[in-house]
Amino acid sequence: MLGGVRFDHPVGPVGHSDGDAVYHAVTDAILGALGLPDIGQLFPDNDPRWDGQDSRIFLEEAARRMAEAGYALGNLDVTVICERPKLSPRKGEMIANIASLIGVAPDQVNLKGKTHEKVDAVGEGRAVEVHVVAILHRRLL
Repeated sequence: MLGGVRFDHPVGPVGHSDGDAVYHAVTDAILGALGLPDIGQLFPDNDPRWDGQDSRIFLEEAARRMAEAGYALGNLDVTVICERPKLSPRKGEMIANIASLIGVAPDQVNLKGKTHEKVDAVGEGRAVEVHVVAILHRRLL
């Protein structure tokens, strides 16, 4: 699972929840921009309630906390680094999923795929890396 999209790939995620690295990174970016605890503190992997959970619940909770704090998303920039799977054929689905969960227009979410050119664990296909920048602004009353 990446960005709420299931990819056919021989290697799956290692995670306590469904392991959606994109949803996790977006969740952490929003929580971090708000100065709140990270995903691991709010949804610890030693709590059986989160075992196998759909990562969308974490992102929905971050979006709820963002709104509750009086903020809205200006834009989101997501960079997914992996050798496989290739993201471009399903990039639109991933953007639509993220935008829907946060409650923003798809044009407020940018997503791009990069590789590590076969260098290190990411380049060897043993890991996925995700970087996210979230710009929040105070909602006008």
